[in-house]
Amino acid sequence: MKSTDQDKALAQAIRALGTPDFARAYAALLRCYCHFDNLIIIAYSGENRPTVLYREYTDPIVYQPMDSQYLDSAYLLDPLYHQHRKGETRGVVRLRDIAPDHFRRTQYFKAYYKQTTLLDEMAVFATISESVTITSCLGRDRSSGTPFSKREIRTLYENGQSLSALAEQNWQGYQPDGQRAAEPAPLGDRLREALKRQHDIRLSPRQAEVALFILRGHSSLSIGLNLEVSPQTVKVFRRQLYAKCGISSQAELFALLMPLFAKLTQEE
Repeated sequence: MKSTDQDKALAQAIRALGTPDFARAYAALLRCYCHFDNLIIIAYSGENRPTVLYREYTDPIVYQPMDSQYLDSAYLLDPLYHQHRKGETRGVVRLRDIAPDHFRRTQYFKAYYKQTTLLDEMAVFATISESVTITSCLGRDRSSGTPFSKREIRTLYENGQSLSALAEQNWQGYQPDGQRAAEPAPLGDRLREALKRQHDIRLSPRQAEVALFILRGHSSLSIGLNLEVSPQTVKVFRRQLYAKCGISSQAELFALLMPLFAKLTQEE
């Protein structure tokens, strides 16, 4: 893409700030930097359900699981969502660079992510407030059949801060409709209460933490680093967790907890 075309697209995005035309102009600007098969702009607010602000695609299959699963509860296991939860993220992030080490082995990946046919995903993060993050997720799927090129990735990284600034300026003060102002209790606490209430399973806070790390795709080594314990200690917690739940695999843990996640998000 010629620099003059990029300059025109940037000017159009600036002129569209604060108007209903901004998302489309922003998408046109992003397309100047890389070819993407799909784009979705999502607002995350704390642990609440995400809100879709804009989307476009080549193959509609990429967003079918989004509406049926992701927005319902699967987002709780998404690496991009957890990047939002860390707070104050700006610029461009590549999914494969922030995903846990065993992400591709998870039931989340097998049951949800593979259905989208996504091969590569980049996201522009814009921090709107302490609790609200806007992410513009650019994907390559089966439509093109290839990941982003090194040149496209480099160009996005080089322009990441200005892309974040544009999104922050447009959506400054944004608050999702119909969501509670107060942050819900931590997911681990709500999960423990739901397991106790519905299955008479009583997990310790640490066992619940380990369960969530497992579902997100962290190995025992990665969980240990996050919790500042040894991998051997993590394995003890895992055995205790599986014994209390009466299961023997990560797939069974996923099947047990995902329906609870859906109910927890419905209660918000």
